[in-house]
Amino acid sequence: MRLERIIDTALPLIGTQLHSNEGDATIDDLHVPGKDPQSTTVARAADAVVDAIQAEINAGRIKEGDRLPTERDLMARFDVSRTVIREAIRSLSSQGLVESRPRYRPVVKKLGVDSAMEAMESVVLQLLSQPGGVRNLFETRVLIEAGLVREAAASASKGDINALKTALDFNRTAINDSEEFYKTDVGFHLVLYQISRNPVLPAIHKAYTSWLAPHWSRMPPLQDRNQRNFEAHLAIFEAILMRDPDAAEAELRSHLKDAWEQVRLTFGEG
Repeated sequence: MRLERIIDTALPLIGTQLHSNEGDATIDDLHVPGKDPQSTTVARAADAVVDAIQAEINAGRIKEGDRLPTERDLMARFDVSRTVIREAIRSLSSQGLVESRPRYRPVVKKLGVDSAMEAMESVVLQLLSQPGGVRNLFETRVLIEAGLVREAAASASKGDINALKTALDFNRTAINDSEEFYKTDVGFHLVLYQISRNPVLPAIHKAYTSWLAPHWSRMPPLQDRNQRNFEAHLAIFEAILMRDPDAAEAELRSHLKDAWEQVRLTFGEG
């Protein structure tokens, strides 16, 4: 049987349950019969293994914290080479489904927004290296945060306002320390993402921070720039405090436009 058919038949073959042996998950009846190694590629064989294991993870039959079976066990059950299994594990790891370390069996990770963002990182970093890549990502940030400040102005609770005020105070005290100011800048914007009560949004903020940090960190430290950014944060905060969504959005867009201009002048981005 060629692997073209294996991919179509793999999922029905894994309908049996998993059981644990001394706390470690093992896979039963995941054997994919009839593989012809001469007529298929490692990538297609690895895809079949990934599909089978991913289906078990998604179904909850392999749970967070469970270890996958050994390479030898997986090789026997799928009737594939060690190279195929290692490629499959690399793929699962890149998708954020397992944590893989040398000399240890892979561990299933908790499925969530953070792991989804981590899985996107390699693709996003490639996009950022292309002309206009940083600008495109930055513009998506502007669109998201414009909506966030409008929502904050309309519905932020007293606790939200206090959290934003605390972040602003930290921002003010760090003006003369550019490294610390950057951290408090990130913290101020994070509160805006948290006010929505949507767990996806803080994960997006975390991803933005990770993806764009290399660019920010290479900018020369300038206290006057820190002062401008703080004043912009203050204006955003005051608009939210006054429950004025239009003013909050206008201040946010002005702030990020200035921030982008700083990036453009430093790195020559279009």
